[in-house]
Amino acid sequence: MRARTSTVLAASLVLALAAGPLAAPAFAAAPPSPNASATSSPGHGTGSTDGTDVLDEDALRAAVDAVPNQHATAALVRVGATGGTWRDTWRGSGGVRDLASERPAVANARFRAGSITKVVTAATVLRLAAQGRVDLDAPVQRYLPDLFTPEFRLPISVRQLLNHTSGIQAGDSLGDDFAEVYAHRFDTLTPQRVAASAIAKGPEFDPGDQQRYLNINYTVLGLLIEKVTGRTYAAEATRLVLRPAGMRHTYFPGTDPRIRGPHNRGYQKVERPDGTTKLVDVTEWNQADRWAAGDMISTTADLERLLTELFGGRIVPQPQLEEMFTTPAGLPEATRSAGLEYQKAGGQIFWGKSGSRYGYSALIGGTRDLSRTLVHSVNSTDAKSAERNPVVDGITAAALK
Repeated sequence: MRARTSTVLAASLVLALAAGPLAAPAFAAAPPSPNASATSSPGHGTGSTDGTDVLDEDALRAAVDAVPNQHATAALVRVGATGGTWRDTWRGSGGVRDLASERPAVANARFRAGSITKVVTAATVLRLAAQGRVDLDAPVQRYLPDLFTPEFRLPISVRQLLNHTSGIQAGDSLGDDFAEVYAHRFDTLTPQRVAASAIAKGPEFDPGDQQRYLNINYTVLGLLIEKVTGRTYAAEATRLVLRPAGMRHTYFPGTDPRIRGPHNRGYQKVERPDGTTKLVDVTEWNQADRWAAGDMISTTADLERLLTELFGGRIVPQPQLEEMFTTPAGLPEATRSAGLEYQKAGGQIFWGKSGSRYGYSALIGGTRDLSRTLVHSVNSTDAKSAERNPVVDGITAAALK
């Protein structure tokens, strides 16, 4: 899940991909929110075999009730525990829809899923591989000959794009810090321009020598999908992944800066010249440059379906599904596979992915056998920070008790 028990387990399950903010308060920390709501529904099975609930409802409710505070304005959480014939589930939401009205957060809200988009992109490529339309061992230069320059003399396999060992450098963006990218939030930077700018820099390292997590790998995969199928990335990802998974409320916004449908507004903490902070509304944002690497809007229910249908083998067939649970050979420190990342925690291995865009942090993950699953969306006030977010840590710790 993102850059990066009990509390140690929380940090592990977040899988180091979206550690959130430890930021100066933008408004006073609130007591447990009267707007929070939570439900426990142990009966798709009936709880554990001895009739007790496995999940710690009190801890989960306390974690959700902690918002709004200086770290997050809303939180949506879905947790599942399964064993034998039983399943224990918990659903909760807390915080506010927006700071102006302080209405309760929308429990079924849509949000920016960020890099969780990569899970869908990887699954799309793997389904095309299962159909014989993509060869994972073939060089991407064969599929996109007009993209690569002679500097890329060594072949880069499709698999190396999937597991971030390609050596392609990061492409251009619309700025280097929040103030700069915020000023350009309604501008369009096409994925084609991003890819071309990355290739123009030449390779950073030989393919397979290192694992370096970069969006550009999945931008190139999006171009590959379009070249192979003759259809748009959004159309193919919807056909091959979203529809089979039953993700009816998930879509790719393209250049539309809005979040269509019910949603909770996102905010970014910004420091004023006098050292105080304010929260800037970042809900509307054209994120077309993130494309196949991070421009998906979804719900916690849809992401839970993605997790369970994918891990259950109902989207990507064997043996291609094994690519999502296999890290690159020869790199013992590598933790990333095709679309996922793993962490060992509490004697178990958790696979998943996190994502963040300004105002929004999200996570999907669980054990491969789905005995424990976690999906959350947290409206973090500093979602792109490298620091840990105590709201995210609290939710994860409570979910994995």
